[in-house]
Amino acid sequence: MNIRLLLIDALNLIRRVYAAQPGDDGPGRVDDSLKTSLHSLQRALRECQPTHAICVFDGHEPSWRHSLYPEYKAGRVPMPEILDSNMNRFKDAFLKIGVPSVYFPNLEADDIIATLTGKVAARGGGVIILSTDRLFLQLVSDLVVVRDHFQRVDIDRTYIHEKLHVRPDQVVDLFALAGYATNNIPGVPAVGIKTAAKLLGDLETLDTILSVAHTIKGKLGETLYRHADKACLSRSLVRLKDTTELGLNLKSFRYTGEP
Repeated sequence: MNIRLLLIDALNLIRRVYAAQPGDDGPGRVDDSLKTSLHSLQRALRECQPTHAICVFDGHEPSWRHSLYPEYKAGRVPMPEILDSNMNRFKDAFLKIGVPSVYFPNLEADDIIATLTGKVAARGGGVIILSTDRLFLQLVSDLVVVRDHFQRVDIDRTYIHEKLHVRPDQVVDLFALAGYATNNIPGVPAVGIKTAAKLLGDLETLDTILSVAHTIKGKLGETLYRHADKACLSRSLVRLKDTTELGLNLKSFRYTGEP
């Protein structure tokens, strides 16, 4: 059987749905979000036709990235308490339509998804990552796509090159240079996506860019030279860990349709 794994970045889906619901925080808004999230997941299952499917949640405890950089995700608007306290209802609803959820207390969904993606792709299986988080673009390959569920767009190598002007294997270095504001990853001051992409187009890798920064004329070269440590820190924060020990058996996540 050819594996076609659908990995749902669960909080990315739920929080975007919740943000789109009208009204103040309250039970009614949670109920509407649950119903809409469930319908969204059902649509994704119809459109993606997976053989296996998993909803992946973030753990509640700080991850290794917080230890490396205490300001990681600082300033992000916290999940509304009423939504957080109802999260088990979402997991139960997803399970009722045949999609189990996984989470580990001190792991981010990003690293869980990266690890599962790597294992399946190594076996020649296909993976669809349902998320609007652009950090997942580093995982894109001939076997892996990132699906923007809300725009109904599959993001592949061609899409990344057209939109960001880099290859998937350069995405980590792109955001190491430009930063990733969503997670409060700093990057190099005053270096945006376009400048970072041009540097990578000319010099291929962050390591090469930093090694010749002193020869780059003007303020850009000086900034890169002075903030090399910040770029390297950002690269560590951006890069997803794909070797995390999870102890999961893919057979447990076979999708056979709604029970």
